Amino acid sequence: MQTEKDLIQKYNVPGPRYTSYPTAVQFQETDNTKSVIQTLKKRNSKPGNISLYFHVPFCFSLCWYCGCTKIITKNTDRGDVYIDYLTKEMDLIKEQLHPESNVIQLHMGGGTPTFLKPDQLRRLGGEIKKRFQYHPKIEFSVEIDPRTCSKEHVAALAEIGVNRASLGVQDTNEEVQKAIHRIQPFEQTEQVTRWLREAWINSISFDLIYGLPKQTIKTFKQTLKDVQTLSPDRFAVYSYAHLPNLMPSQKLLHEEDFPTPDEKLSMLMLAIDTLENEGYRYIGMDHFSKEGDELTKALEEGTLQRNFQGYSTHANTDMYALGMSGISMVDSIYYQNTKDLNAYYTELDEGNLPVIKQMILSEDDRIRRDWISGLMCKPRVKFDEFEKKWGVNPKEYFSDEWSRLDELENDGLIIQLANEIQITTRGRLFLRNIAMVFDAYLSPEKQTQRYSKTV
Repeated sequence: MQTEKDLIQKYNVPGPRYTSYPTAVQFQETDNTKSVIQTLKKRNSKPGNISLYFHVPFCFSLCWYCGCTKIITKNTDRGDVYIDYLTKEMDLIKEQLHPESNVIQLHMGGGTPTFLKPDQLRRLGGEIKKRFQYHPKIEFSVEIDPRTCSKEHVAALAEIGVNRASLGVQDTNEEVQKAIHRIQPFEQTEQVTRWLREAWINSISFDLIYGLPKQTIKTFKQTLKDVQTLSPDRFAVYSYAHLPNLMPSQKLLHEEDFPTPDEKLSMLMLAIDTLENEGYRYIGMDHFSKEGDELTKALEEGTLQRNFQGYSTHANTDMYALGMSGISMVDSIYYQNTKDLNAYYTELDEGNLPVIKQMILSEDDRIRRDWISGLMCKPRVKFDEFEKKWGVNPKEYFSDEWSRLDELENDGLIIQLANEIQITTRGRLFLRNIAMVFDAYLSPEKQTQRYSKTV
């Protein structure tokens, strides 16, 4: 059997990240939100648990590696205007929801939510709470830039009910930080982590990136050593994707400073070995969590879900994304808000949802989505359970794709049994490749630079 290093070299090809299926590249532009409204009304004829995402696009400075939808500004007063419009969008969404529906997950991302001043965070949290009913066990998470987070910010987050925090760290080495235009002394990360725990925001995740300019095996090993001293509950360890044609800010990076493909591969293997030895479970798709963490439990119990924020602990939950560029996943429709701030404001002033793209899923899309989600979120996918749900035998429905599974099995990524497919520990490293087998929209000629490498 081939080694992990051999397999990564074999399977490291361009492919989707599968935060959704079909992926966002299949969305079509629209100027008609009628189908969105109809779907939302029909979906919410009965109460249910929902997820809310709020996109705060502002950042004080530009990180040159970043591919997020963001607006660089130092004018924090812009946050007040933006919250005004978020409340307008909340009112439009609230009209479509069943009054007894509960928000079981709430996430603030960006950009940088901690761009907002503490009082602005309190105001935003208050406006959300006025309009939506929270589940008693709500998971309320926020992305934090330690460089822009004060103790007062943490106090405000605790007051509005935040109980989970994700801190952008990326790398602790000063030379790497200079190369990516993100100076963040480790003491800042350490201090914000301490403030969060003092405020009883105890579930903490760190984001790291490997493959950045000036990174070496030695410096990345030190980064891993540094962050482990703070014992976060989760890690997201992302592969840097250099796509300067899609992300213009990446043109500011010096390509001669990047580690070689072999060095980058060694960093990935180092991260997996180091974190697993420290008691973290490799969930797959860049995510690690401690044994006993809810993410680990969700994987074991089959309640894990993929959405546009990555892995989530509540399966079968509709997600409503508010703010510019937000992507919502509601039953058989995906829709995305405009990425243009002025257009976002204009549409809401006219009383319209600021939707710019959408995709209505076919029956085949929904069947494949459920199958791909199962492969990415469960240790095993049982054929009889799938057939009971969809009325199709997966081996027959995916007969054209099934023969391609033999190679994955020979490489130790999956185990095929009479009534199930099991994803091996090794296979969790190649979940994107396994999912690609069943992607009806993917063909060799479509594997272009619009996708990052799978590993």
